[in-house]
Amino acid sequence: MSRLRSFWHSYKVLIVMGSGLGLVHWGWYSIKSSPLLKKSREEYIPEPGIVSYVAPSPPPLPPLPEKSKKRATKDKE
Repeated sequence: MSRLRSFWHSYKVLIVMGSGLGLVHWGWYSIKSSPLLKKSREEYIPEPGIVSYVAPSPPPLPPLPEKSKKRATKDKE
């Protein structure tokens, strides 16, 4: 019994998560194969293709105004 207890103590996360993941996949597979959720070919409406729009590039920025001479002389001092 102690071997089983130590195995459970060492690997309980793996056992629980592995079995949970297996059950989720099995449930998803059974949901996908359900005939109630499938549409017949007559009712199938294909979705439109992806429409992409490329915006034109913005106009170039206007040139920066030149610094005034008064400010330039203050910066030199």
